[in-house]
Amino acid sequence: MQLYSLEIDDFSSYDYHLIGIHSTLEDYRLAFLLNKHLGVNFKRASYDLDFENKNNNSFYSVYEYTNKKLDYDWFIIGNVYKSISKSITTGLFSESETRTFLVPEKKRVDYFLKLEGDVEFEYIVKSIEKINQIPQIITSYIIDTNTLKSKEFLIF
Repeated sequence: MQLYSLEIDDFSSYDYHLIGIHSTLEDYRLAFLLNKHLGVNFKRASYDLDFENKNNNSFYSVYEYTNKKLDYDWFIIGNVYKSISKSITTGLFSESETRTFLVPEKKRVDYFLKLEGDVEFEYIVKSIEKINQIPQIITSYIIDTNTLKSKEFLIF
């Protein structure tokens, strides 16, 4: 009987484009504004990206949009998970906030816009220009996925 094993490098041919978005908006508000300005229809996915480790669990929101006519999928993925822990002390600071990042090397990015499928580069550039015109968004830009150490966290 033959054994087969998969290495994480086997998925390196998995192609997607990634846009980093800096904004203080809540995820649902970002999805609404992108729907309005880009003419898309993001909806909350029925799942979250969740990770477990020995210290805590983290959950990252996901919104999805599928364009069947042009055969591509878009995802909004939160990069920051905030957990609040309460301590037993009766002092002034009895709560502490812990931030966990989906892609730790991009700590300043609040959301990722993941584009799967055959999307032309010019279309991505025009979309970024439209996103940057939204007043509530600080900036957005293309992220080179080859430079990310944690890119496997974005494969789902």
